Amino acid sequence: MSKRGEHGRYARHGQQRPVAARNAAPLALSRVRLRQPGLRPVPRLSQTSPSSGSCQHQGVPREPRRAPNPAVGSRRGALLQIDFHSSAGPSLGVEMELEIVDVDTRELHSGATEILADAGRPYDGDHPKAKHELLESTIEIITGICSTVGEARADLEATLVELQPHLERRDLAFICSGTHPFSDWAKQQISPNPRYERLVEEMQWLARRLQIFGIHVHVGVRSAEKAIAIANALTAYIPHFLALSASSPYWMGQDTGLASSRSKIFEGLPTAGLPYQLSGWSEFEDFMHTLVSAKAISSIREVWWDIRPHPDFGTVELRICDGLPTMSEVASMAAISQCLVEWLDTRHDEGHELPVPHSWVVRENKWRAARHGINAELITDDSGTLAHMGDAIADLIDELTPTARRLGCEAELDHARAIVEHGPSYLRQRDVVASGGTLVDVVDSLIDELHTDRPHVIGTAHRTEQQRPRG
Repeated sequence: MSKRGEHGRYARHGQQRPVAARNAAPLALSRVRLRQPGLRPVPRLSQTSPSSGSCQHQGVPREPRRAPNPAVGSRRGALLQIDFHSSAGPSLGVEMELEIVDVDTRELHSGATEILADAGRPYDGDHPKAKHELLESTIEIITGICSTVGEARADLEATLVELQPHLERRDLAFICSGTHPFSDWAKQQISPNPRYERLVEEMQWLARRLQIFGIHVHVGVRSAEKAIAIANALTAYIPHFLALSASSPYWMGQDTGLASSRSKIFEGLPTAGLPYQLSGWSEFEDFMHTLVSAKAISSIREVWWDIRPHPDFGTVELRICDGLPTMSEVASMAAISQCLVEWLDTRHDEGHELPVPHSWVVRENKWRAARHGINAELITDDSGTLAHMGDAIADLIDELTPTARRLGCEAELDHARAIVEHGPSYLRQRDVVASGGTLVDVVDSLIDELHTDRPHVIGTAHRTEQQRPRG
């Protein structure tokens, strides 16, 4: 929610540094000192410099747009003109919200300001790719403007490697999941930023309880009208993303019974959740004009839909995913996002009308994915025909494989099959508890997954929620 450049909060022009190699897996972070049993330390980072990545900074990033001025007329007849800075192709940007945890207690730790201050010194102030979020127990890392999923992954990994020593000396660690399993939101500190303070003042309890963490993916599109058409069509795939990424079964020490409690918590904000299906860019402009005029928002940046067009970046932004514990899972969601947007963009160019599901179907399917994850039964038409989530994901991967091959992310796309096979994070977390562990052990497993890029293996005795065999 802080200052951004194109496709996310990117580095200022000229602030570049080496990034880790794409194939450096598992991610080799510095050793975390552990004082509790059952948590394996991770390998120490090699002293050799990581190889340079190729995500680019295209000139000086634009400042975030100010709140639209209702007095500004539009050449297209809309109440307000909002320029969409089109992208030439399906460029990619990824944002990853990381939880800071104490390695002794495994509780969330409010240390972002100190860590970011230390990390920013080589950059004369602010680290270009590590930012504050709403809570002091969160740091968001972001990529540059990337061409491929491999580049985006390498960029994120390089920032993790840079930040790791600042955590290590404080006996802290990162995890990435939709919610922390047991920390209390009421004990969290709000980051010292006037924007966050205004948000909390206006939203009160709704904002203070936002102890939730996600992955956001920006994909470039070629025009404003396409951005609306693609965003509308993407609503059919909200449950696929949510089921694959679901990682928030626990909330304040309790099993919620959901695969993704984060998605339901975030919906409490009046401008979050499912997007409205708009007829075109003019209607988007008029809607933003109405919200600003009515003082519902002060800027279009305060519309936090699951999928939204981003005018300044020239992208469609997918915000539906829970935080993902492994970098391979992050890369897989980025691959599905890039391929899906490019596939829809190409079909639009070919003259196909992009299908848009009815809003009631979208809402019901999102709920089913939030509740049942990969075991959800999706509604596929107005007659109530059902499809199993595992089948729907497999069919989607098959459809997108030619696009992935062209974009160079076939392996990352295909990793979604592995997520279904070994179980998304919500199943893995529950298996830790079902195997006799505690929620502290769940945090240990999340630390381990991020550092090793290996998901917790679900025991055969506890695979009761796994997907049925396809066929």
